Amino acid sequence: MGKARVVFEASLVTILGVAVFGSTLALVRKSDDYAFLDPLIEIKAALSSTYVDQLSPETLRKMQEGAISGMLEVLEDPYTVYVPPAQTAQFDKDLTGEYGGIGAQVQVIDGFLTIISPLEDSPALRAGLLPDDRVVEIEGQSTLGLTVEQCVERLTGKPGTEVKLTLERKGQKMPMTLVREKIKTRVVKGFHRDDKDSTKWQFMIDDERSIAYIRLTQFTPRCTLELIESLRACGALDGRLKGLVLDVRGNPGGLLEEAVAMADLFLKDGVIVSTRGRAFSERVAKAQAPGTLGDFPIAVLINGSSASASEILAGALVENGRAIAVGTRTFGKGSVQSVRPITVREGDGSEKRAELKITEQGYYLPSGKSITRKPGSTDWGVDPSKGFYVPLTDEQTLEMLRVRRDEEILRAADKPAEPGQKWDDTDWTLDRLKDPQLTAAVRAMQQRLDTGEWKPTGQESISLGDLAGEELARIHAARDRLTRELIRLERRADEIEKGTSVADAGKRPDLWADSLDLTGGRVQVFDKDGNLVSTLSITGNSLERWLMDADVKKAEPDPNPK
Repeated sequence: MGKARVVFEASLVTILGVAVFGSTLALVRKSDDYAFLDPLIEIKAALSSTYVDQLSPETLRKMQEGAISGMLEVLEDPYTVYVPPAQTAQFDKDLTGEYGGIGAQVQVIDGFLTIISPLEDSPALRAGLLPDDRVVEIEGQSTLGLTVEQCVERLTGKPGTEVKLTLERKGQKMPMTLVREKIKTRVVKGFHRDDKDSTKWQFMIDDERSIAYIRLTQFTPRCTLELIESLRACGALDGRLKGLVLDVRGNPGGLLEEAVAMADLFLKDGVIVSTRGRAFSERVAKAQAPGTLGDFPIAVLINGSSASASEILAGALVENGRAIAVGTRTFGKGSVQSVRPITVREGDGSEKRAELKITEQGYYLPSGKSITRKPGSTDWGVDPSKGFYVPLTDEQTLEMLRVRRDEEILRAADKPAEPGQKWDDTDWTLDRLKDPQLTAAVRAMQQRLDTGEWKPTGQESISLGDLAGEELARIHAARDRLTRELIRLERRADEIEKGTSVADAGKRPDLWADSLDLTGGRVQVFDKDGNLVSTLSITGNSLERWLMDADVKKAEPDPNPK
């Protein structure tokens, strides 16, 4: 595009001042650090010399990690974390977003690893893997009973290495060998895969008015070029595109420079974002006029899972008057982290590398507003524009994600389209996608093109009650995840207990037969004198699981019931 990506302004005097000031206080800071560590050293020495049991190297390692974790927990910053040596390799892989694998979305169904969809330009796609293929073996080991994480660990490896699979398709087993490649998923998507070539997306959601829909799933290296190619296909470079719905919902962020580059495509001038930190001079990213796309209206879709770079892009477009925001408030992750190596000396004298990811700076929107959500704060991130707050219920969210997942599946080239599909009909398409936020954005864009004005298609604004409700929903979601993990652990424990001679003392009490369906039943609670205290309706079959850790046990039948 030839467009200047960013201009950073900084005060050289300030930078030099910090450098000189830092050098003159180095000895003082070192002395303060030693004073801070004095009580920790005394406690460790006392335990090592007089504790009733000898402290093993493993115990000392756990004490060290516990002390570090305790210091970081006080900061109440979930993004400043210590990564011990055993976890640095996985942490580095997650940080880069690149890995060697076969390139497929997978899920455990009926106990076996199952292909949901191969990815574009991947070994899985070229090998002919199809949705619903069951991967029954990886390197000769059955996937029955393994978790998705355990299966993915076996599938991934160094690019260029082979992995042997046994697939089951329609009752037929098929052995095959795939060569792992570095997987970089495409991050620019449309609303429906092309019926003639499922590796391509449809972007024009309203052909009559030339409105395009583009979804960004992450900010990865060179994703701006991927976006430009999609915009080119929609006519953004030659004036054919009249309106754009840009979806960053569920986008966790990524590279700052890519978010700045994308905002720069749509802005002729103005501040995009600034970064500030106690030990760093302020840096300001500004848009430049050369290479700016046409002045078509933009509606940005945001929600509580739009974070970091997503918030920078949305905030820059909205606060510069280039776009409206539709949906719900963003996540509020506006901090800059760096990773520092930490040398850890083991009990045998060897040294290993740990890492400290530390928050050093914060992102600020053009207005100067901090993106970061802090404990107790009521204002963070990017809000939907006035009149375009569109919350979703859990049921609406699940239905929308279900339809989206189905549209992302890469299907066989010879598979005919479903009868009755009308993807060139905007009303039919919006009804099919089951996405109230997308519908609100498209309707707003249609009104904008038809009348020249943005007319509200949602609620007025977010209230503190709405925010509390969203927070409660997140808490419930986290609780549900923990509940599912507890269920998985209990099932695993049951499998071990059934297959080994584990002592009964470690087993959970069995209060009633697992086959019973108690939903709709009742529980009556009596005091010690037999008086009825309360009657509770049973709304699900998880009651036994919660009673297992309560102060109750299975009682003997009352020989003289009242």
